Formats: sequence, C-alpha cells, structure tokens
Amino acid sequence: MKPRQRPGIFVLSEPDRQSFTGGLTKGTAVQSQTQNQVPSPLSSPHSPLTSPHHRRTAPHRHPQAARIARTLAALTLAAVGGTMLAPGAVPEAEAAPALANKALNIAASKKGAPYQWGATGPYRFDCSGLTLYSYKKAGKRLPRTAQAQYNRTRRIAKSQRTRGDLVFFHGRGGVYHVGIYAGNNRIWHSPKSGSWVKLDRIWSRSVSYGRVR
Repeated sequence: MKPRQRPGIFVLSEPDRQSFTGGLTKGTAVQSQTQNQVPSPLSSPHSPLTSPHHRRTAPHRHPQAARIARTLAALTLAAVGGTMLAPGAVPEAEAAPALANKALNIAASKKGAPYQWGATGPYRFDCSGLTLYSYKKAGKRLPRTAQAQYNRTRRIAKSQRTRGDLVFFHGRGGVYHVGIYAGNNRIWHSPKSGSWVKLDRIWSRSVSYGRVR
C-alpha cells in the first residue's frame, strides 16, 4: 500500500528514511572528528619551525684552529700575569710557601737553644743566625746579618704576610733584629743574651716583612 501524499509535502518510505538518517549521522561524526584534530605547527612540513631554512646549526670549526685558539688564550693569560713558565716549572706562588714552611718548622725545632752572639747553629744562635740556619736547611742561602737579609728579601705588606716570611725590626741605625713569622702575629726568634730560641708576639710597630726569593 503506497503512503498518502499531501500537496507540497514529500513523504519518504521507511527504507529510504533509514538510509537518509544513517548518512546524516555518519557525516556528522566525520566532521566532528576532523574539527578535533588541530594540526600541530611541528607536524606540518611547511611550518617555519621545521623548515630547513629556519633550522640553526652550529658552525663547523676546524680542530686545528680550535687548538691554536686555546694555545693563544693560554699565552695571553700568562703574559698578562707577568710570568712565563717553562714546561714542568713550579710557579713562585706555589714554591715559596713550601720553602717558607720548611724553614719555619726547622726554626721551631730549635726551641730552647741558647742565644750566642755570632752563632749560626746547630746548637746556639743569634737572631740572624737562626734565620740563616733555618733557610739553609730548607734549601736556600741567606746573607749573614739581619740588615743584609733585609736587603736580599722582597718587601711585602703586612696584609700579605704568611708563615715563614721574615720579620725585620727597625731602629735608628737600621735593622737590628729578625725573626721568622709563625702566624697570629708571632715569630720564632733568638732574642738576646741570656735568652733562647722561642715563640713571641711581635712587640713593635716598627717592623717590615720580607719574603725569601
């Protein structure tokens, strides 16, 4: 039996209605899925982030040129520092403390040795005799008198003094006494007749400091 049709109204049969409805449903689902898939800028071959024209690459550097640059930089630093060292040489800043500490330890080992004017050890000392003996045993020769040792050493500021530096006491006639700095404003020295090698605080402001070179 055919369905009745009203004027101006098109009526679908049941099979046609199901086919038309299924097509609409499928089309809506495809459109929804397409809208939810937002393309990533990195996934597009035409993206400016992935284009070969916009990729940054590290400049190629020849290995030999890099070695030359490093060598020149090292030579520049050495020249600015004012010291050029031969291969295997020890910088003065490293060698001096070892020498000074050894001399200091030798002087301290003579604690209690009596003072004798003109004596340079190993059992009796005057002031410059103790410093001369200590540095000689450490591997460095110094002149005999306190004034001559002052003239031989390099002047340093009080703020730069370190253990093992020489401490010179000044009077009107020049340098009259010398000791070895032990830290904490103290020195090992052989002070005067009737005394002995001992550790004392620096008692005067009229002092200067010298580093054995």
